[in-house]
Amino acid sequence: MTDMTKRTTVATLALALGAALTVSAVPASAAPAMEKCYGVALKGKNDCQAGAGTTCAGTSKIDYQGNAWKLVPAGTCTKTASPTSPTGHGQLEAFKEQRS
Repeated sequence: MTDMTKRTTVATLALALGAALTVSAVPASAAPAMEKCYGVALKGKNDCQAGAGTTCAGTSKIDYQGNAWKLVPAGTCTKTASPTSPTGHGQLEAFKEQRS
């Protein structure tokens, strides 16, 4: 191997390693902020907390249950439809469902 080939190989490996380290660091810092959104989960599709007598994820008994939440991207909860909510949108805290 010539001296020039060795330098090129070393430089290429250094660049590849740097790129790999940069890419592996991006997902952790690029993860979107999430928030709990009450009243938007469908029956059995909540992430956790679905009231008395339930355990956790997947235990909501009805669609849009007011004390069952789903993780959503931060800032989207109160813009998400919830037909049982007093405002018609998801809530950042548990609520008593309103039925029409």
